[in-house]
Amino acid sequence: MGRYVVRRLLQMIPVFVGATLLIFLMVNVMGDPIAGLCGERECDPATAAQLRKEFGLDKPVWEQYLTYMGNVFTGDFGTAFNGQPVTELMGSAFPVTIRLTVVAIVFEIVIGITLGVLTGLRRGRPVDTTVLLVTLVVISVPTFVTGLLLQLLLGVEWGWVRPSVSSEARFDELILPGLVLASVSLAYVTRLTRTSIAENRRSDYVRTAVAKGLPRRRVITRHLMRNSLIPVVTFIGTDIGALMGGAIVTERIFNIHGVGYQLYQGILRQNTQTVVGFVTVLVLVFLLANLLVDLLYAVLDPRIRYV
Repeated sequence: MGRYVVRRLLQMIPVFVGATLLIFLMVNVMGDPIAGLCGERECDPATAAQLRKEFGLDKPVWEQYLTYMGNVFTGDFGTAFNGQPVTELMGSAFPVTIRLTVVAIVFEIVIGITLGVLTGLRRGRPVDTTVLLVTLVVISVPTFVTGLLLQLLLGVEWGWVRPSVSSEARFDELILPGLVLASVSLAYVTRLTRTSIAENRRSDYVRTAVAKGLPRRRVITRHLMRNSLIPVVTFIGTDIGALMGGAIVTERIFNIHGVGYQLYQGILRQNTQTVVGFVTVLVLVFLLANLLVDLLYAVLDPRIRYV
């Protein structure tokens, strides 16, 4: 397995370089970031030239990229246009979004897998039909509608949870935002688990385990679930990065100053250093999450070996 991990880490290098290069090029064609610093009025040519030189925007794009990547490997993600280092913005935003993502992943694992196993074992029954209809509604309704509705009902009308989040963003305050963030993914996890359980339930190894007289609980947990969870683990692993980067709507609804908020502000103000810096870290999160998922396959299915 050691050689496999080393090989995967080496494969990440061209993927990381290619992804960051594409992001860098896309962000740099959003518009002139210097023009955004001057507000509605046009910048003085001398001031604009000085600012471009200060932020290195007077150089060719390829040279800007090489300079940026060289600084990244030293831990320097650049400076935002307000003079604040991007690493400081990351230090305040990422812990908040990580806590929010953890809450969302817990909802996906606990509720999504539980409902998926329940409906997979009772396929075609009323509980299965009900869960399928509910998950279809959740997938169909936009996230901002779900967020505002739950915020109004659970937070304002019924008072079960806090309708807003303080600057500390504690775990207990992130329950409702985490549920909103996880809602669509939770529905997909439920449906994916249900399908996988229902298919593997008819497999020969499950029939053999039942014929041997093994307890029903052991057949489900030791034989049926382990193989059925492989596609679910794949989805959840790739969803980690998506949740961290796609929390813009949720963080705006609940006024959470996390990664999504910083990305929104960076795009709105054409702050290329902030956008590229945050997305670079999210690319690393995606790559590491995929590596972790691949290693978990061997835990779920002992037949899988890495060489």
